[in-house]
Amino acid sequence: MRQSHFFVQTLREVPAEAEVPSHRLMLRAGMIRQVVSGVYTYLPLGYRVLRKIEAIVREEMDRAGAQELLLPAVQPASLWQESGRWEDYGKELLRFEDRHERLLVLGPTHEEVITDLVRNEVRSYRQLPVTLYQIQTKFRDEVRPRFGVMRAREFIMKDAYSFDVDWEGLDRSYQAMYRAYERVFRRCGLEFRAVQADPGAIGGEGGSHEFMVLSEVGEDSILVCPHCEYAANVERAEARVPAPQAAARVPEKDRFLTPGAKTIEDLRIQYGLEPEMIIKVLIYRADGRPVAAVVRGDHEVNEIKLRRLLGVRQLELADEQAVRALTGTGFGSVGPMDLGIERVVDDAVAAMPEGIAGGNEPDVHYRHVVPGRDFQWEKQGDIRTARAGDLCVRCGTALEEYRGIEVGHVFKLGTKYSEALSASFLDEQGIQRTVIMGCYGIGVSRLVAAAVEQHHDDKGIIWPMAIAPFHVHILPVSVKDSGQRNTAEALYDRLTEAGVEALLDDRDERPGVKFNDADLMGMPIQVIVGKRVADGMVEIKWRRTGDVELLPVEDAIGRVTAAVRNP
Repeated sequence: MRQSHFFVQTLREVPAEAEVPSHRLMLRAGMIRQVVSGVYTYLPLGYRVLRKIEAIVREEMDRAGAQELLLPAVQPASLWQESGRWEDYGKELLRFEDRHERLLVLGPTHEEVITDLVRNEVRSYRQLPVTLYQIQTKFRDEVRPRFGVMRAREFIMKDAYSFDVDWEGLDRSYQAMYRAYERVFRRCGLEFRAVQADPGAIGGEGGSHEFMVLSEVGEDSILVCPHCEYAANVERAEARVPAPQAAARVPEKDRFLTPGAKTIEDLRIQYGLEPEMIIKVLIYRADGRPVAAVVRGDHEVNEIKLRRLLGVRQLELADEQAVRALTGTGFGSVGPMDLGIERVVDDAVAAMPEGIAGGNEPDVHYRHVVPGRDFQWEKQGDIRTARAGDLCVRCGTALEEYRGIEVGHVFKLGTKYSEALSASFLDEQGIQRTVIMGCYGIGVSRLVAAAVEQHHDDKGIIWPMAIAPFHVHILPVSVKDSGQRNTAEALYDRLTEAGVEALLDDRDERPGVKFNDADLMGMPIQVIVGKRVADGMVEIKWRRTGDVELLPVEDAIGRVTAAVRNP
């Protein structure tokens, strides 16, 4: 491609709306332009990267035995009502009516549609297992789209769905997709981690893993054990609870006054009470019923874990008025003793030999409160948010925290959708059985931004070879010099014939403009045709390292071709 004919316009100024490096660089390099908040046009340079990633995804999906199809973007509301997600999905689901007043949605995901297809097409176990996938535009009406295409309302996604006769089959399908995802992200040149995750709005009965590209601008926190393979999103991460220590006989609980103490920090500052010795109680409404979550004072309630343990859909923190009505006191003095509501105790609290707890009357706390002696509970489990420094649940090593960009997610759905939509088959004995499902998504457009976040410097993007829009950028310093121009044209023709994707900067621009644009756009290799062409020599610059080699033209062609074929 000759740059004088290429539809690209680089920007010198940093766009005011761009908050992270990938957004700034993709706008400046002429890859994308915003149409409306969270909706972008991909210009030719950006679309070439998108297509490279799509090609890798397709190759690995096909290699894993999945079959490509294309599902409609517009879906009937009736399917969402049938699955039970019509109300649960929330305002991200864009709903509208057609001219016949039929209620429709613009698909944010396709579990309902694919399950409907399979229930109408699959009759026998002989048709299973099968995995189907598509690469398609989705729309989620994000309340605050940001970070460019990383958190957009309209985005391109690969979603795959497996259908099996039993859970053992699902395990095989899940592992096949898991391994395919690892290959996809490695081929895209990304540093990533697969972490245990919560299934979120997709739901499901089995395991779930997110694939995180490590980046400081990532919206997700992940906890990783440096000693073993344990890694999990903070929504799901567990921490080892120290074994309860045998303690001397603890005195009976002792009442004392704590006027003016509304928070754990107030108790620490005003009364010298250490947070890890405090038993903290938070009151929630769980599907409408009151529930008390009991954690240590230095820990935070993980509402996702709490909701899962309770088996409820809606979980909302109660306001102070509701807390007073339920406990007889306001924030700061609520304790676990003598509560007339269900108590859910965190494992770390259950392991405490004693602690300090609110007295359920204003400005009153108790010392020497012993879990199990001074209060009981209805449920116990891990309901707190793990953090860096906590001990790995597997090996006991201190966990480390990283930021990550979620680029892929795999779910064991089980029968969540197939049961709701009656997708079944006849087994070998002629018995009707429910299909077992899995779901596997890759954010294709988000991968573009994630790659830029991991591969850039202060000059611009540094593309990995496999997903670069072009392999090489040919830069004649002056197109007015016939020797430079002719050599650059010959290089372009020879490299193109060899299967190398080349961008020839044939513009009549100053050298500084050309070099700045080349660094900004980030092709892995630059071939600079300058004054040494009179001696038959050109320069090869490696964008990642900045190293420059001076080679004869013929050697340069071989060097570039070999680098492209064996990156």
